[in-house]
Amino acid sequence: MYLTLQMIKRALDGLKCLHPFFGITYLVCKKSHMPIRRTKHLPINKSEEDFLKRHYKPDVRSKYFYHPFRTSGSKDGWLAPKYPYSGSQSTRTRGHLAKAFIHRRLTDQWGWQSRYIQILKEQLVRDRVHYVPAFWLAVWLFRSGRWPNKSGADTLVNKLIRDFALNEKEKQQLFDMTIPKGIEGVLFQQNPCSDEEILDLLPPAPDSKPQRGGALRQLELEAIGPTKSLTFNPADRLTIVTGDNGLGKTFLLECAWWSLTGNWAGRPATPRLDADKTEPKIKFQITGKGLASQRKTTIQYNWEKQAWPLLKGRPTIPGLIVYARVDGSFAVWDPLRYTFPQSQLLRPEAALVFSREEVLDGRPEHIEGLIRDWTKWQHSPDQTVFEKFKNVIQRLSPPEEAPLMPSASVRIPGDPREIPTIRHIYGDVPFINESAGIRRIVTLAYLIVWAWTEHLVSAALAKIAPERKIVVLIDEMEAHLHPKWQRDILPAILDVAALLDPLVDAQIIITTHSPLVLASVETRFDSESDSLYHLNLTKNGEVSFVEIPFLRLGSVDDWLTSDIFELKQARSREGEQAVERAKQILAEEAPSKEELMEITGRLQMSLPPEDIFWTRWAYFLERKGIRL
Repeated sequence: MYLTLQMIKRALDGLKCLHPFFGITYLVCKKSHMPIRRTKHLPINKSEEDFLKRHYKPDVRSKYFYHPFRTSGSKDGWLAPKYPYSGSQSTRTRGHLAKAFIHRRLTDQWGWQSRYIQILKEQLVRDRVHYVPAFWLAVWLFRSGRWPNKSGADTLVNKLIRDFALNEKEKQQLFDMTIPKGIEGVLFQQNPCSDEEILDLLPPAPDSKPQRGGALRQLELEAIGPTKSLTFNPADRLTIVTGDNGLGKTFLLECAWWSLTGNWAGRPATPRLDADKTEPKIKFQITGKGLASQRKTTIQYNWEKQAWPLLKGRPTIPGLIVYARVDGSFAVWDPLRYTFPQSQLLRPEAALVFSREEVLDGRPEHIEGLIRDWTKWQHSPDQTVFEKFKNVIQRLSPPEEAPLMPSASVRIPGDPREIPTIRHIYGDVPFINESAGIRRIVTLAYLIVWAWTEHLVSAALAKIAPERKIVVLIDEMEAHLHPKWQRDILPAILDVAALLDPLVDAQIIITTHSPLVLASVETRFDSESDSLYHLNLTKNGEVSFVEIPFLRLGSVDDWLTSDIFELKQARSREGEQAVERAKQILAEEAPSKEELMEITGRLQMSLPPEDIFWTRWAYFLERKGIRL
């Protein structure tokens, strides 16, 4: 059996107030059987170094040691390799704890003073700890050990006593030997905790490299935007955000982009007018696949500089990110540009924001643009990229029509370039003359393929493996699309990642106003990997943001009248008002004939003859002696 991650986590909390001396130097001295009232040869610096390597090196890739004890200043528990020869040596030879030792200066002769226990006890009282928690210290020291099946909490404490030769007086005066309550049933598990799980409980080592291939796992906004406080937990695969205009859907995507990249795609978010100085914060968590990270990054708004401070380092680097903004602009973030900012082979900009015109016509030294790249890919001897581009366009094509197919490029008046075309049943159309809907979807396909292709080039130049994680943010998924296309576009988006590479894993976050977009994923939505969030204006005038269950409603009319879209009737406003008034009349015991005829006239003006409500209304009128 092995200790559970829950026990290790609780040990970190149980040891955080203890002086490091008691978990390191004291145990080294006890392990070495250091004598009392006399000295022995003990190379204590080297002994501490070996002890730290055995018990305080959770990250074998790092040259630093980690201790879970009390820290001072800006330290976070990580100890430099020279700690036994500097910081620890200073503790042993100076201050109150030094009085516990007999030590001949400039020698390796060490021993305990006769009253060493009293001196150590005084230090514990000074620290307001009073006792060393034996059980939690044992959990941390023996966190990776394998234990016999019938082991209990006392097994760990007894091992601590044996391994470090603790005598009765030390146990009574220095240690709390009691077993914490509430650990029954959660002490052991069948398999050992992985190194990654334990490291996720700790702050990153100073020399640790950021984990790669992350996605957005949590975003918390405080005192910014329409809501006073918001918590957003995007799902692994698909997250849909709905809500009325002006409640913060676009704002949420902008903050998600900033949390992932550290750059604002547009204007930075600003605090609410009613915010106190300490309130405005953005908290976020970016984790890679399979990690159990509990760490969050918190950024506090700087009122003096009127800006959000830049984050100097990230424990996890997200994967490739493509953000389709509602105004037609796009933002792209490549992790390789972030990881290797000094490389002469790679552009230094990690985040690039392109206007609608730049996506089409290019920006020098950054992107050739859709017109040039499309033509270049189409005429290249290597058709790999062009085939990928065609496959993505075809999958995103509107349903019930011939798939969008690139055709031969043409010249048009006043433009020296070759202009790509798309084949339709009625003929070829230059891309710049296409409808807004087709232009938006084809441009999205282009940016995704372009970003992936550039990432592959960057990875090859850096001689490292490409990322397998892509994050796609799309604002107003249905913009410019016909209802038939709205009903098909989101399932198509879910399939695009596999067209780039079967190993690519995508996290997709979209906003929408369309009931057809929601209806489109009824057969694809998986509550294990997808989520639905809704922004709503409450009766007291505040904006709420909640995750809601995804229900299969079937009819688009039922989506329109659901709590998400909140229409009372899937009709014209006049028809809705007439039907709602008619329903009130149906509930009355003795409506007047004048009222019945007035409502009938309103229904005749707003409802078609075949409307299903007529059957119910006609039956009601007949019972009142009126025939239509």
